[in-house]
Amino acid sequence: MKLDELDKKLLNMLQEDSKKTTKQYADALHLSKTAVYERIRRLERNGVITQYTAILNKEKVQRDFTVLCHIRLVQHTKENVLKFEKEILKLDEVSECFHVGGDYDYILKINVEDMQSYREFMITKLTAINNIGNTQSSFVINEVKNSPSIHI
Repeated sequence: MKLDELDKKLLNMLQEDSKKTTKQYADALHLSKTAVYERIRRLERNGVITQYTAILNKEKVQRDFTVLCHIRLVQHTKENVLKFEKEILKLDEVSECFHVGGDYDYILKINVEDMQSYREFMITKLTAINNIGNTQSSFVINEVKNSPSIHI
């Protein structure tokens, strides 16, 4: 789908605050409410907009201990990769999982309450997954930048 300049402006506005009214977007873009409504629906239908979500304050929900866990699999067969990914999808503590190239096969972003919670997660859940050969954990000291927005 080809995005025009108005689509891009609208998408940036939605990423900044998707709770504004259609009229507020229309006024900012100098379009009618109907035109903006139709653009949003078209962007949704075409899969450009995949979901709307609330961004939580991790500290206020006691999930501000963030870990980046690098994982190396023992074997890289298609069956093992798919099984590992299926198991990771079941873990609520994992907010992001990336299959990567390099020294490790996956990088997980994990949010838990504290170090003890992370230890419990590692012992009871993560290391219970077969085919994990090695893990390396890095603990986030400070988030310098964390944005779900994609610059268009």
